[in-house]
Amino acid sequence: MSDLRRNAIKDLLKWKSGEERKPMVLKGARQVGKTWLMKEFGENYYKNYVYFNFDEEDELKSIFETNKNPQRIVELLSLIAGEKIVPEETLIILDEIQECPSALNTLKYFNEKANEYHIIAAGSLLGTLLAQPKSYPVGKVNLLDIASLTFDEFLDATDAALYTYYVNHKREEPIEEIFHTRLTEAYNNYLIIGGMPECVASWVKYKDPEKILQIQRELIEIYENDFSKHNGKINSGRILMVFRSITTQLAKSNEKFMYGAVREGGRARDFEEAIEWLVSAGILIRVYNVSKIEHPISVFDKLDQFKLFVFDTGLLKYMAGIDNSAILLKTDYQFKGPLTENYVLQQLRGQFEIEPRYFSDKNKELDFVLQYGTEMIPIEVKGGEDKSAPSFKKYIADCKPEYAVRFSKRSYRKDGGITNMPLYFARRMRELL
Repeated sequence: MSDLRRNAIKDLLKWKSGEERKPMVLKGARQVGKTWLMKEFGENYYKNYVYFNFDEEDELKSIFETNKNPQRIVELLSLIAGEKIVPEETLIILDEIQECPSALNTLKYFNEKANEYHIIAAGSLLGTLLAQPKSYPVGKVNLLDIASLTFDEFLDATDAALYTYYVNHKREEPIEEIFHTRLTEAYNNYLIIGGMPECVASWVKYKDPEKILQIQRELIEIYENDFSKHNGKINSGRILMVFRSITTQLAKSNEKFMYGAVREGGRARDFEEAIEWLVSAGILIRVYNVSKIEHPISVFDKLDQFKLFVFDTGLLKYMAGIDNSAILLKTDYQFKGPLTENYVLQQLRGQFEIEPRYFSDKNKELDFVLQYGTEMIPIEVKGGEDKSAPSFKKYIADCKPEYAVRFSKRSYRKDGGITNMPLYFARRMRELL
């Protein structure tokens, strides 16, 4: 994984130099590259770093369970690491911190009494822990979500020259045919490979689709294994059932999540907590339907109507069992719509302050709605070059939004009030508006 560049490094640099810096906690699904990111950051931007893993070293826990004083904790960690921990110069990395709630809790004392030490912590399933108020130093840490590689990071890793063209492309500039073709190919590859660091690294090294499938299979096993190890008050079997129902849910003509599709006669109260767990763990992304397309959009959430997507498009493609040839050769295949929406959602996240929503009532349906300042941006997602849906056009005619974006395999063009952006530019949507 040595040559993957991650955008999150920029966020970490800002954190490092920030005056209001607190201990940093990275959250995100397992295997998205949190450990690698922390070490890479320590390696390149500090004199040195010390690394502790609560999963591998059980005796570490006792240090945090018996001491509340940050200075004393640092002394003991220095002894274990065999080197002096210097404020500002040494990055202290605490990995798999979910295994030691007292360490998570100690971060608040570092924030209050010893903020000169730079501490970064990460763990899988942290989100589910953060949902339990007692175990978590609310307001005393900075949080950063780490996801799998976005399309721009993937491009940077797989085709540096094309990446340069991609990031330097200016708004409304025409895209030369040759670059449009190459970027569309890269986009197709991304649908197959996804953004899990191990998949991308394997692709760079071997260019072997069989190996990618193998890694994706193993990743799904790791996640499903995590569900069964989870032994809180939420039934692990239900977590698994919800997770396995995702492709069926998205394949329906109405992608709205139905409890009855998980299990016949299933009801909200059977599966609510399982969904909450999967969303907090960073494995599923929930998108709410809204009753109105107005600012501020989140007050119009219909809490009982939502779609669930998977945090990595390559994994969703694997779960749906789509053959690579369908993506590469066929212009149309079952599940193309949901897969493309999943991709667009993955790229849009984090670009805007407010998470994307969707809109659906008897008369019209909008794939996504984004809040940009006080403006509402309707978004349509097309897996091919197909024409706009009537309800998208109708919404634009009726409401005359300042921006309306449709993503498709067509090149960049403006059609009246609609901006057509090629799917590969979803990650740069905000800059290109």
